[in-house]
Amino acid sequence: MDLQELIDRAQITDALTRYTVAVDTGDFDLLDTVFTPDALIDYSESGGVVDAYPAVKAWLAEALPAFSRHRLHTVGQVGFDFAEGDDSADVLAYFDNPMRISDGRGGERVVEVGGIYRHTFVRTPAGWRSRRLYEQVVWTRGF
Repeated sequence: MDLQELIDRAQITDALTRYTVAVDTGDFDLLDTVFTPDALIDYSESGGVVDAYPAVKAWLAEALPAFSRHRLHTVGQVGFDFAEGDDSADVLAYFDNPMRISDGRGGERVVEVGGIYRHTFVRTPAGWRSRRLYEQVVWTRGF
C-alpha cells in the first residue's frame, strides 16, 4: 500500500463520516459532499426508495423527521477494493443505526438497523464521492 492509497482511504472514510453526520443531524445539504449528482441510491431493503441522489435527498428530508433527532449511526469495519488503473473503489462499511420513533402512545421506542453500506466511490475534482450506495440490511430490531 502506497501513500496515495492511504490518503484515498482516509478521504473516503471522511466521506462515510459526513454521510452519517448528515443523516443523523438532518443536515441533508452535507450529503452533496458525499454523493455525485447522478448517484444511484438503493434503500429498498429497509423499506426506502431506490432513485437518483436528488430524489433520495428529498425523500430523506421528508422521511427521517418521523424519527426523533436522536439518531446515531455507528460505522465499524470499512473495506476498500480499489480498481486497478481507475479512480474508483468499491467500499463496504458495516453499520448499526438505532433511532427513536413515536410509540403511538405519547412515548418513544427504539428501532435499529444493522447492515452493510456498499458504495462505489469515484475520484472527482471535488474529492472522492459515492456514485452508488446499496444499503444491505443484515438485521433489524424493534420494527
